[in-house]
Amino acid sequence: MQFFKDLSLSTAVAGFVAVLVGFTSSVAIVFQAAQAFGATPAQITSWMWALGLGMGLCSLVPSLILRQPVMVAWSTPGAAVLATAGLAGGFSMGEAIGAFMLSALLITLAGATGWFERVMNRIPMEIAAALLAGVLARFGLQAFAAAQTALPLVLLMLMVYLVSRRLAARYAVVITLAVAVAFVATQGQMAWSAVQLELALPVFTAPQFSVAAAISLAIPLFVVTMASQNLPGVAVIRASGYDLPISRLITLTGLATLVLAPFGAFALNFSAITAAMCMGPEAHADRSRRYTAAVACGAIYVAIGLFGAVITGLLTAFPKELVVTIAGLALLGTIGNGLAAALRDESHREAALITFLVTLSGVVIVGVGSAFWGVVAGSIALFVQQYRRSQANGA
Repeated sequence: MQFFKDLSLSTAVAGFVAVLVGFTSSVAIVFQAAQAFGATPAQITSWMWALGLGMGLCSLVPSLILRQPVMVAWSTPGAAVLATAGLAGGFSMGEAIGAFMLSALLITLAGATGWFERVMNRIPMEIAAALLAGVLARFGLQAFAAAQTALPLVLLMLMVYLVSRRLAARYAVVITLAVAVAFVATQGQMAWSAVQLELALPVFTAPQFSVAAAISLAIPLFVVTMASQNLPGVAVIRASGYDLPISRLITLTGLATLVLAPFGAFALNFSAITAAMCMGPEAHADRSRRYTAAVACGAIYVAIGLFGAVITGLLTAFPKELVVTIAGLALLGTIGNGLAAALRDESHREAALITFLVTLSGVVIVGVGSAFWGVVAGSIALFVQQYRRSQANGA
């Protein structure tokens, strides 16, 4: 099979690091969202089952078929919106499930009609590259900020990474991760008590539909998923040089969410940060073989879905400083490439810089994240510049 010929250690590790970073950085928010609707422990496990299978299959299957990396994740800002609105509104689990299904229908409609892809096609590549760099730069900053609480670990990882880049660049992230895990294990910093041996079982919850849940849960969930997740996700795809069928894939995530929503899948969408790990040069020098990283990532997510608490415990056993540092180091090349592409054209440079800074700021306005506002600010700046230039030429 061609997949096994294309698979390499670096792509497999890229897939694992993507899961490690994506899961550990936001799983607590997902737990909070489930608890906001009064979820029982069995229902929380069911959420992990549904989300794991949804993310895994929507990443694994299209990547194998298209031979290009397709990275799907849960909506982290969506989970944050649900956690807040759920507590404030006192909604039941049934009403939440109904809202998940309504949001999924809107996402499916956005993909089937192609309107979202048409909007993305009008965004200049420099703006998209600046958006990508802004989204990822926060992880680069966090990698070095981790030195405040784990200086020996961060210094060790940085030195190992730099030496590995010089001697074996393709395996720099692999070697750095292995050394870091060995170091924290010898220091007794692995939280093995979090590991529990039990399988995940799905729990069906009948949906209940209400106007209040539609307004307070479904519509905000749809908006933040499209603006804060799918938008930067498409920017990563475009900036990485892949030509994926965006509309069909968004339709797929909407339909998958719709089917799995009664079991706890609240929103599936394109990933951005973890996608950059599997689509960038750190995964593999050959762009045509990077799809195997997405397949590996998808397979691990499926395992998370099936084995639930076991995999959850293993991934959350790593110290948070190790997770953010390996993420930042793995994204250095992609951040650099994004900035280079964003600032290459002088006519777009100022607008791209505004996009980068607004996105990097992390500002949240009316519940919508900085990725969306970065594109808005950069597009307005570009319009004003081009309008003034066209007016001058016309005069």
